[in-house]
Amino acid sequence: MLTRHFTSSGEALARPAGQTLARWLVLGTIQDAPATVAQVARSLHLARQGVQRLADVLVRDGLAVYQDNPAHRRAKLVRLTPQGRSTLRAIQAAQAAWADALGAELGEADLHQASVLLGQIQQAVTAAAPGAAGGQPRTS
Repeated sequence: MLTRHFTSSGEALARPAGQTLARWLVLGTIQDAPATVAQVARSLHLARQGVQRLADVLVRDGLAVYQDNPAHRRAKLVRLTPQGRSTLRAIQAAQAAWADALGAELGEADLHQASVLLGQIQQAVTAAAPGAAGGQPRTS
């Protein structure tokens, strides 16, 4: 349920810049350095084919370009263009304002408490993941 609300918020934040949440995620992944589609997909835990479609749209719209990859002849790198960087900055500014307002509403103490609890949940889920060492939830 919470995931749905975050997804809706992300879509709403990206929309004024003419983007979707998925495109925003790809732009954010390549903001510091170009990457292959496969690297972006692994980073976002998405299917490579879906990221390929997103990258093609970003290139078509002038927000990214494909460039030669010195490490691999066939796997091109995806790099932001100046227009892509500008678009990403606009979305990030909107997201920062949204997060600041949300943080002000919740308050520092509650945010800190939530952060600690989410960290504990993440550790427990990671430890109990199928195939992980132990693989069983702790009963403390």
